[in-house]
Order: sequence, then structure tokens, then C-alpha cells
Amino acid sequence: MLTTLARTVVPLLGRLTVTTAMTRTIAPGSIVAPNHTALADPALVLAALHQLGTEPVVLATAGLWKMPFLGRRLTREGHIPVHRGSHSAAAALDLAAQALAADRVVVIYPEGRLPRRKDSADRAPGTFRTGLARLALATGAPVVPLGHAGARRIVSGSRLKQLAGVASAPLRRPDLHVHLGEPLHLTGDITEATAHARTAVRAAWQQAVDQLPRSACTSIRPA
Repeated sequence: MLTTLARTVVPLLGRLTVTTAMTRTIAPGSIVAPNHTALADPALVLAALHQLGTEPVVLATAGLWKMPFLGRRLTREGHIPVHRGSHSAAAALDLAAQALAADRVVVIYPEGRLPRRKDSADRAPGTFRTGLARLALATGAPVVPLGHAGARRIVSGSRLKQLAGVASAPLRRPDLHVHLGEPLHLTGDITEATAHARTAVRAAWQQAVDQLPRSACTSIRPA
């Protein structure tokens, strides 16, 4: 359902392009690690992965499961709720490991939360939490770094501005780009693996930024 919604809605909101450094499709049992900038960016990620023939399991905030219809569908499709700040948050990684063992592709957002700012600029990925490194080191799964740019031109700022952004996007048609880097295997301790992953995702993000037209790049700001 999430993939169907994303591939239907994203073309209405902007012009999405996708590039990849991979020499083949995403291998079963891989982890996809995107940067996280806006409420709209999961749709970009899912639409891009659909173009590459992948329908993943997504780790997402547990609040989505409180919506009766949506929660049931998310569970049925194998998506994984993350109860942030609770003792049960680690259980999400166990479920993700099971999905990887079943050859599902798993999407995990290493930054965990959206940035707390209201401007529409794209910025490099922020601090990574340790969940991605812990999952990759425990399972040996390859990590595919994914960078995207442009989502904050659809939705950012105050709630009123976000609604206005979504409503006007079909007229503005902002440029959106997703870039997937080469898969990597994280090694070392959690700190080293986390740093390695952030470097790779930042590089993928920079590739996405570089693919945007020059007019769109006026909204790109350094980290």
C-alpha cells in the first residue's frame, strides 16, 4: 500500500529523477539507509525503490500504527513500528533482522527524527543514531546509502505552510532527485560503523543535490 501510494502521489507533486551507482538491482536482504529531511521524503524513497523493482519493509514511527485502518495495513505488509524513547525500541531491530533473514529489503532512517527547522533548504544528513550500525553488524547485511534532495520544497515550515506546500506542489512541480550509492559492508565497532555509514549517506545526498537544476540548488545550504 505504501509503495502504491508513493508511486501514485509523487509524480503529481514534483519531477522525480533517480540515479544509482549500483551495478545491479538491490540484493535481497539489504538495508537501505536514506537521509531524512521532510515528511514527504519517505514517499520519494519508496517511489524511487519501486522504479528499481524493490518494495521494502520500512521502520517507521509507532504513531502511524495508532491509525486504525493504516495500522492494520502496515502490520499486514510487514512494516515495523519503532517506539522511540522506550525500552521496546530495540525490538524493532530484532524484527528488522528477521525481515532481512527472509530476504526482504529493509529501510531504516539512521537520523531517526526530522530536523527541527522551518526553512525549505536541503542540508547534509545530521547525527546518526546507532540503530543502523547495530543492525548491519549483527546481520552482516549490505547497506545501500540513499541520498535525496528536494523534498523540503514540497513540505516544510509551520503546519499551515506545510499544507500550502502540498497544495501548491502540483502547480510548482519542484525538482526531486534520489541517488543510491554502492552497497557497503559496515565493520569495526558501532562508533566506526556509524561514522562510515554517515559518510556514505552524505556522499549519496551530495550526488542527489548535484543532479538538481541550478535554480533548485539555491535552496541548498551546507551542514
